[in-house]
Amino acid sequence: MPVAGHGRFYAHAGGLPARTRARPGDALALLAVTTLAEAAAQADALAQQGDERALADLRRVWDQQVEDDARDEDFRHRATAFRAIGQFRWRQKIELLNRGLDDQSPAARGSALISLELLSREHPRVVNDIRPMLHRMASGDPNDAVKRLAIVCLSRTSPNRDTITLLAGMSDDDRYEREIREAAKKTSAALKKRSDTAK
Repeated sequence: MPVAGHGRFYAHAGGLPARTRARPGDALALLAVTTLAEAAAQADALAQQGDERALADLRRVWDQQVEDDARDEDFRHRATAFRAIGQFRWRQKIELLNRGLDDQSPAARGSALISLELLSREHPRVVNDIRPMLHRMASGDPNDAVKRLAIVCLSRTSPNRDTITLLAGMSDDDRYEREIREAAKKTSAALKKRSDTAK
């Protein structure tokens, strides 16, 4: 399922000052990548190829920089770090990723949601465990793109009456933009269908 808003949020990081980590002889140098964004793209490719060994090597090289950038004063670095967690398939950093949901920057919050959606494809518990937070973001985040991304994450959760009711209510609420109402309606219907099928 494509995630709306990927390009919009990632565009915020387009002017990101380069931070290099390449060192002679390490895994990063061998992969010829010099920035976290490049390494994350490489990690995503490795994950799709199923090359767990190379992915683990890349994680070791970039581990500390992801931690540092996720706490950086520049929202662009934080957004890139939160996005990278998903691309690296870094389930060990879920706690760090969840903190991104409270970030003051919508770009950082959006990047965290994109990664959570990606990680939840194989591990639904990633989003099930933060359902209340996703409810709040879907219905009340000040940024509409973040709202839509939260709804996408909710589509990955196990069917739940509170989630279905919330989204159904949003779909009929004129205070929300049309795209948000449509996304809420579609997700509510899909969750209800899954719930009925499971009975």
